[in-house]
Amino acid sequence: MKALLLALAATTAAAQPACDKPVYLTFDTGHMGVAPLVAQTLKKHNAKVTFFLASEPTQTGGTTLDETWAPWWRERAAEGHDFGSHTWDHDIWMADLPDADGKVGRFKVRTQAGVQKPVVRELSAEQYCASLKQVGERFQAMTGKPLGPIFRAPAGRASPALLSAAKACGFTHVGWSRAGFLGDELPSQAHPNAQLLEKALRDIKPGDILLAHLGIWERQDPWAPAVLDPLLSGLTQRGLCFAPLRDHPRYGPLFKKP
Repeated sequence: MKALLLALAATTAAAQPACDKPVYLTFDTGHMGVAPLVAQTLKKHNAKVTFFLASEPTQTGGTTLDETWAPWWRERAAEGHDFGSHTWDHDIWMADLPDADGKVGRFKVRTQAGVQKPVVRELSAEQYCASLKQVGERFQAMTGKPLGPIFRAPAGRASPALLSAAKACGFTHVGWSRAGFLGDELPSQAHPNAQLLEKALRDIKPGDILLAHLGIWERQDPWAPAVLDPLLSGLTQRGLCFAPLRDHPRYGPLFKKP
């Protein structure tokens, strides 16, 4: 029986087409109001993606990494998606703070996520690394699996010194492609869903890294799944497929390091 099951699994794997024109869809955390619908849509299209996690406020009054959402993250991990850090407090880099010798060991950041009131503060390189690692510790506790060796700086803002500090503690930064900015964080009045969908279907090309969120507080007309579902369908019809970052030629080798 075991041999039969292995043979069937091998046949199924062989029958699945290779992902030779991949795009890399990524999600940063958000208010999580659309997270269940996002998960349903990804399963519907058999799309593997990458999530970047921060501890952000949710619409239900908790946080994205609390016990309420732990089962959701466990399910996504079991489905084979990838995961990276987005800093614990969603710290947006503002400036390097060099010392008297010109060495940058501290950073000015704006700590802000969702409806939280922004707080400007200073973090040492060690504190920034601790924030990245705290996400990994929480993810491991929720899922039993390690976080990937990747991170995305909130708002995509960083400096060479910040990137170097993060790399020294095991994290490589992942941005997004120009065409991969899907616009879900833009005001829906000026950037309606139909316009965002048309632009994405027109401009996205193989190899692009795409950026979306698990809910944006300011957007009145939710982007997901209204745009996400037809976007995945349309890109599939163009012959594109969806891969996690462990399959990316630049970031994949990081996942294979011991």
